Amino acid sequence: MGNIWEVIWIEFICLHCRFKFETLGFWFPWSLVLLVVAAALFTYISLLLVLAVCLLSEGQRLYLHWSHKMGIVVTMAFSVSATAVLSEVWSKEWKTLLLSLQVTAPFLQVGGVLLMTLLSWPIALHFFRMNKRVHQVCLLGGYMSALFSLYLVPLAMYSPCIREAGTLGPKPTLLGHRGAPMLAPENTLMSFERAVEAGVDGFETDVTISADGVPFVMHDLTLQRTTNVEEVFPNRTHTPAALFTWSDVQQLNAGAWFLSWDPFGTVFSLSPEQRELAANQMVPSLEEVLDVANRTGRTVLFDLRQPPPGHPYRDNYLNITLDLIHTHINSSQVLWLPSDQRGEIQQVDPELQQTAGQTASIQELQDNHITTLNLHYSTMSLQHISKYRSVNISVNLYVVNQPWLYSLAWCSGASSVTTNNMLLRDIHTPLLLVTPEQYSVIWVLTDLVSAVLIVCVFIFHWWRERGLHFWSGSRQTHETGPYSKFRTDPVESGWGRWNPFHSESPTRALISLPLDLNP
Repeated sequence: MGNIWEVIWIEFICLHCRFKFETLGFWFPWSLVLLVVAAALFTYISLLLVLAVCLLSEGQRLYLHWSHKMGIVVTMAFSVSATAVLSEVWSKEWKTLLLSLQVTAPFLQVGGVLLMTLLSWPIALHFFRMNKRVHQVCLLGGYMSALFSLYLVPLAMYSPCIREAGTLGPKPTLLGHRGAPMLAPENTLMSFERAVEAGVDGFETDVTISADGVPFVMHDLTLQRTTNVEEVFPNRTHTPAALFTWSDVQQLNAGAWFLSWDPFGTVFSLSPEQRELAANQMVPSLEEVLDVANRTGRTVLFDLRQPPPGHPYRDNYLNITLDLIHTHINSSQVLWLPSDQRGEIQQVDPELQQTAGQTASIQELQDNHITTLNLHYSTMSLQHISKYRSVNISVNLYVVNQPWLYSLAWCSGASSVTTNNMLLRDIHTPLLLVTPEQYSVIWVLTDLVSAVLIVCVFIFHWWRERGLHFWSGSRQTHETGPYSKFRTDPVESGWGRWNPFHSESPTRALISLPLDLNP
C-alpha cells in the first residue's frame, strides 16, 4: 500500500507542478515549491507539537521561545497566502480535492481515529489533574465530540469503489492526450507512435486549419509554446496559428522545446536515439495522424477549431476535414467532437461517432445521435454515467493522470479516459475496492479497538492518580502521598535548577529546539 501512495504522490508532483507556459513564457514548478515549503513548515510544527505533548504528559508547563512564536506566525501567514494563491490559480481543481476523498476518506478516517487514540494519553492525564470541574467538562467534551464525529464519519461517506462483489465493470481504455506527451513532444508523429507502443486505444488531439486550407495538429492558438516560431518568424510570434500557411508551418521545429524544458521531468528516460528523434520533430498534418490511426487500428478524438474571422476557409473548414477523413480512415474510428452543423454532418456521414462535450438530457443526446460524451473528470458521477450507459452512450473523462483518479473513473463506470500518463495501463485493479460488508467490518473493528484502548488509558490514569497499585502491587510512598505528580511551577519543582535543555541534560543531545522554560 505504501508503494501505491508513493506512486500517487509522484504522479501528482510530475503532472500538476508546472505553471502554465502561456502565462510565464517558461516552465516553473510553482506548486512544487509550495509543497516543499509547506512540508518543511508542517514538519517543524509537528515537531513542536510532539515535544509539547511529551512535556505536558509529564505535567510540565510550556514556555514558548520567541523564535518559535515567530515560526508559528510565519507558518500561519504562509498557509493563508498559499490558500489564497491556490484558490485563484487552481480554482477549477478544488473539485479534485472532494473527488479524492472518495478514495482516501476510508484511510483518513482510520488515521484520524488512530491519532485521537494516541491523544487520549495526555488528555486523560490532564483531565484527572484539573482542579476545576468546568475545565474537565470542556476538555473531555471537546475531545469526545471530535472522537465520536470520527467514529461516525463512515455513515456520511460515499465511494463508488465500495460496492458489491462482481459489479465492477471493465477498466477504462486509454486515449493518449496529444499522443504520449510524457514520452515525446506533444502533438508530433513521434508522440502518437509512442502512444501506440504504450498500448493506448486511441488519440486525442486538436486541429487547426492553415491559411491555405490544410488541417494540422496544434493545441494552442499560437505556435509560440511548442515550436521555434520566435527564431524562424520573429515578427509573428503571437500570430494565430491558423494564419500561417502550411509551408510556413513545415519550416518549424516542434520537438526541441521538449528537450529544453522537460515539462514532465521524463527526458532522462529517453535513449540517445529517441532524443535525436524528438529534437527533429515537425508539426504533423491531420492527414499524417489519421494515417497512423488507420494503420494501427486506433480511434481519433479531436477538437476542430474554427478559423478566425477573415480566414479564407472559415466557412467550409468542416467540409475540408470531412473530405480528409473519408480518404484516410474509416469514419467509425473518428469521434466527431465539433458541435457546429452536427445535424448536417450526421446526414453526410452517419458512421462518425458523434461526441458531445457537455451533458444534456438523454432525449436531446439521442436526437443529436450522440454516442459518446467527452467530459472533464470533475463531472464524474456513478449515477450519471450509469444513466448514460443504460442507453448506450459511453463516457470519456479528461484529463486523468493520477492512479487514484483513474481508479475512481473505473469504479464510476467510465468507458475511457484521456491521459498523459501511459503507466495507467499497468493498473489492474482500483486502489480501493471493497464490499460494503468488508468496509463495515473494518469500520466497526477500528472504532471498537480505539474505544477499548481509550477506556483503558482513562482507567489507568484514574488508578494512577489515586495511588492504586497497577503492576507491582506495592503501595509507593512519596513526599506528597501515594503518588506525587510532577509540579508545574518551575521554581517549586526544581525546574529552575535542572533544565533538560542544558548541556548536562541527556535530552539536550536529542532535542535542540530553543524552548525557554524559564521566562
